[in-house]
Amino acid sequence: MAVKYISYGPQPIDGQAMLNFQRCYRLRYTGDKDAEQYIQRGMPLFEAETIESTGDNQDGNLIIHGECVAACAFLKSRNIKVDLVYIDPPFASGADYAKKVYLRRNPKVVEEMEQKERNLQDTLRMQFDEVMYGDIWNKNQYLNWMYENLMAIKSVMSETASIYLHLDWHIGHYVKVLMDEVFGEANFRNEIIWHYTNKMSGNQESHDFVCEHDTIFFYSKSKENVFNVIKEERETPVMQSKRVKVDGKNMRARDEEGNIIYELSSDKKVKDVWTIPYIASTDKQRRDYATQKPEALLERIIQASSDEGMVVADFFGGSGVTAAVAATNKRKFIHCDIGINSIETTRDYLIEKGLKFDIIKLKGGIALFRNPQQTMDKLKELIPNFNADECFGSKLWRGCIRDTKGEMPVYYPDLKDSGDQLLDKAQMSLILDEMTDLPITIKKVIVYYVDIDDKVAIEQFINEQNRTDIEVELRTMSDLLDDVVADDNVTVLPPVQQNDGLFEKQWKLEIASFHSDRVMQAITAFNAKGLQNNKNFREIVVSDEGLETIEWLSVDCTHAGHDDEWHSDSEVKIYDDKGHVAYNGKRTKDFWNGCIYSHKKPLRLKIRNICGDENVYMISNK
Repeated sequence: MAVKYISYGPQPIDGQAMLNFQRCYRLRYTGDKDAEQYIQRGMPLFEAETIESTGDNQDGNLIIHGECVAACAFLKSRNIKVDLVYIDPPFASGADYAKKVYLRRNPKVVEEMEQKERNLQDTLRMQFDEVMYGDIWNKNQYLNWMYENLMAIKSVMSETASIYLHLDWHIGHYVKVLMDEVFGEANFRNEIIWHYTNKMSGNQESHDFVCEHDTIFFYSKSKENVFNVIKEERETPVMQSKRVKVDGKNMRARDEEGNIIYELSSDKKVKDVWTIPYIASTDKQRRDYATQKPEALLERIIQASSDEGMVVADFFGGSGVTAAVAATNKRKFIHCDIGINSIETTRDYLIEKGLKFDIIKLKGGIALFRNPQQTMDKLKELIPNFNADECFGSKLWRGCIRDTKGEMPVYYPDLKDSGDQLLDKAQMSLILDEMTDLPITIKKVIVYYVDIDDKVAIEQFINEQNRTDIEVELRTMSDLLDDVVADDNVTVLPPVQQNDGLFEKQWKLEIASFHSDRVMQAITAFNAKGLQNNKNFREIVVSDEGLETIEWLSVDCTHAGHDDEWHSDSEVKIYDDKGHVAYNGKRTKDFWNGCIYSHKKPLRLKIRNICGDENVYMISNK
């Protein structure tokens, strides 16, 4: 439940052209005097928990695990303003984005550890896809969602701030008009074309031109935005007339005889078409994140529209490139994302760079199963007797529960859209309208909610407005999701103190075995699908010890309580499919030996499996 609602602040600019869609459509029911004023309710403010602090974070750098609107509510409640926003939200492209999940080397198998290279076929065989999020929207839903995000972002921007919105041809032309409405046509600065020539073009038809660009819309909050002229090197120097200021005007310089003075120019102002290569799979920048953007792209934006010491925010932070480049250019950063994979990828990336930050988790109405898309998919398995086929021709019903009592249509909110998660009279009105088209054989519908406006008032509203004989049963979604992720099982040998010549009185913690039901379910499903499609498919096999299903582990030698803020005193990450490890963010060509070492006695252990789930274990001396 939201603690309270925080005002969005300034309304959209009056007198702007408006797209023909119903903003905040959830509040359009008969008799609601505030139907057009939904935005006045504000942004949901949830409880916030600092789950990790990496040290002396004097700049107040933040990684926020939560969605955009809730993150803006959190920032506004703390009076935190941002000076530059870059966002690369879903493009409404209809694509599912996945990461490659692969088994590491088994440190218990000495022969394998001695191999410096792994057979390519084995590498391919030992990996599978994990869906991070589904970029699947209809136009109205997407524009409603984007409208709310833009309003939230605007509410935390400083008066001299700018925003760069990165999209492509799928939906960008609609969002451009939406940006005019929210920020004002007068505050439109540029339509930037990011041109690349080294990205796969997909399955375009032969009669289409190949797409080699994305679009970035550059707006400011006011006319007084920060802007620094950016120059780039010319391929060939040219002679240009020298420019001087005369009475405030930019004029050509002339000599005593009135002749124009020319000089050799080796650089030029950057224009609105940026040719910057896409990140190749072999590039050292590549972070195994599907939507990662090149550092050069973010560096140009950050240098152009912010100064040193300013706050740069990315509310769809993805791989963490914005945060890393901001820090490199002596700016403060705020990284926000709803997906745990983004938080983990960014956290590890920034640790490698030696940066300091706090990780904040926004405690919304439910505990997501890693990300909204996977949670939506998981719900289909968790609802007893649920059939996810389209139900009675309505997209509102997610499916039906079928048992001996008949069919019961089921509704649950779209977890990708924060605004869809509050069950209020408006949303209930839409559900009641859909119920009038159900067959007379339907006796009950099930309505799941994340947050509810006022349960007593909603139930009274149902009794008053229900024009059918169908019963409405309200259920909280938290009952389904609270216990979804079971703890992974680990066997740890008691910590021992030793001297190995490198560190004096070093503590050694050895992992004897590790087993994750979550990982094994994913591997079992992958194997079953592979065998179904190919009789010669080579199955993924996990060893008895299961250590190859570990991606990262850390020990806390500072805090002893299970729920205390995490302090990583020492950590190991197996960062590639060959099994090479990074110690405390420093990459090596070593292979993991199944142990983790620390200067102080370890009190707690945190392990992340290859699917991204993390669990904390207390260290026993026995």
